[in-house]
Amino acid sequence: MSVLNPKRTIAELKELRQLTGDANGAQRVAFTPTWVKTRAWLTQKLSELPVEIHTDAAGNLWATLRGESEKSLLIGGHMDSVPNGGWLDGCLNVLAGLEILRRINGQYHGQPPVTIRLVDWADEEGARFGKSLFGSSACSGNLDMAEARGLKDKNGVTLPAALREIGIDFERVKDSGAELKNAAAYLELHIEQGPVLLDLNLPLGAVLGTFGVERHAITFHGQAAHSGSTPMNRRKDAFLPAAKMSEEIYKIAARSGNGVCTIGSCTTKPGIVTSVVEECRITLDQRHLDSVALATMLGEAKTASEQFAREGNVNVAWERLWQIAPRPFNDQLIALCDEAIRETCGQVHRLPSGPLHDAAEVAAAGIPTVMMFVQSLHGISHNKIEDTKEAHLELCVTAFDKLAEKAMKWIE
Repeated sequence: MSVLNPKRTIAELKELRQLTGDANGAQRVAFTPTWVKTRAWLTQKLSELPVEIHTDAAGNLWATLRGESEKSLLIGGHMDSVPNGGWLDGCLNVLAGLEILRRINGQYHGQPPVTIRLVDWADEEGARFGKSLFGSSACSGNLDMAEARGLKDKNGVTLPAALREIGIDFERVKDSGAELKNAAAYLELHIEQGPVLLDLNLPLGAVLGTFGVERHAITFHGQAAHSGSTPMNRRKDAFLPAAKMSEEIYKIAARSGNGVCTIGSCTTKPGIVTSVVEECRITLDQRHLDSVALATMLGEAKTASEQFAREGNVNVAWERLWQIAPRPFNDQLIALCDEAIRETCGQVHRLPSGPLHDAAEVAAAGIPTVMMFVQSLHGISHNKIEDTKEAHLELCVTAFDKLAEKAMKWIE
């Protein structure tokens, strides 16, 4: 009988780092030769088990251990990384799932009570084409085909052309939705990528859902004028209201409870030292787990921008760049995740996920979903210094395995 061996998962993570990383970090960018090599390495590991392995219409890799019931428990992650990424982001999920497949196969002699399916989603990061969650959004049916068809990488290669290189027909990617036919639950493990568990000194957390996002460009229009000859009281300075927004978004986020707001970029015209700013464009990213709170945050930002524009005698215009609704996870699976963590390390914390994950797309497809987070050292990800204590990695594989067992019984 195969016994769960979390140390083997850590050894395989290190083996993968050796194979696909360099001095600058992980280099498993989707649809590149290194990613193809990663997939071959993973497939070889999976082929040691009595599983059916295939790639779906969107390039997602599936390994299926048939059970007594066609109802399936999905365990997911992604092997792709950002350029110069961390050694755990995405691949921890898949390799922990591989170890759980080994344990279940051994314990149930190749026939568990429900079907177990491990999925490596294609291009979760969106690093090459700027669009994350490609494989999972194609599978959920939420991929915007017109937008995706026009995506290009920095060399001008289109997404459909890059997919064609690896044998995927872009026009058929949504056929991958057939994979979700008998899915009864979806589990995903991930490094937290932030400092919440670190600050609480806790190894593991149960994730409530992924934040909804509102992303806008706000442009203030004033009047260019000579910086030497224009008195302060006569200026129509487009930078002034933009600067006031910087402080205001912190107040908006604080009022919202658990929301976050970020002004990520600021560009000015004419952009010279001797001119009052005629036009100032800032980008605002707002996130919250509650859709009403998110809408309130957006409304408050719009009201503030209009007030600051009036005070500065300038105009303001808003343009929506992108949005996604909050994706709350399944209450019963969150409770099971809580139980699994308590049984493993005694203490648990529930937290929302600020970053998006493939789990958000699976939840959007109507499949009961939950995620488990493991503490990130430094609270840093998408960086070669990304790390987690090995003791915590062992705990997360153990707890995630307990969650998988509980989810199987829940499905039954």
